[in-house]
Amino acid sequence: MKKLTKVLVSLVLALGIGFGANAQSQKIGYVDSQIIIDMMPESAKIQQDLQAYYSELQAQLQAMATEYQNKLRDYEANSATMGNILRQSKEKEIVDLQNRIQEFQAGAESDLAAKQDELSKPMLDKIKKAIDDVAKTKGLAYVFEKTVILSIGDTAIDITADVKAKLGL
Repeated sequence: MKKLTKVLVSLVLALGIGFGANAQSQKIGYVDSQIIIDMMPESAKIQQDLQAYYSELQAQLQAMATEYQNKLRDYEANSATMGNILRQSKEKEIVDLQNRIQEFQAGAESDLAAKQDELSKPMLDKIKKAIDDVAKTKGLAYVFEKTVILSIGDTAIDITADVKAKLGL
């Protein structure tokens, strides 16, 4: 969920680009998107789906690791009686499998991140639209993520509750 927050922070901060000297006369709001993300009904489903996908990847990795261990055990037990060609073939097999495992691990990490992005996008788009709607209704020129603001002045408006209401939370 931290990644979801980072993505939403990026979206919200994008609204703040161009923040200039005339900001003194403009209304500014902030939102705590993590509270909203945690309350979204989709959030639990996203976590379940990600966990299921992660479990699938883990099962595939475990199967590859078991195959590797079996081949290595077989090689160690029989290498003394193997001819050179067979020994080299078995060694190449083991090294190739080891490389496939490493490639799978690297690919699995990026696949998991892509899956999280894919599953989260509709929810994040929904939150972004609600933030935009509330900002427009309240006449806010800028909306920032609360967790990245160093200081919040008295005139800044917390729109977290309004966004939650807009989303029916």
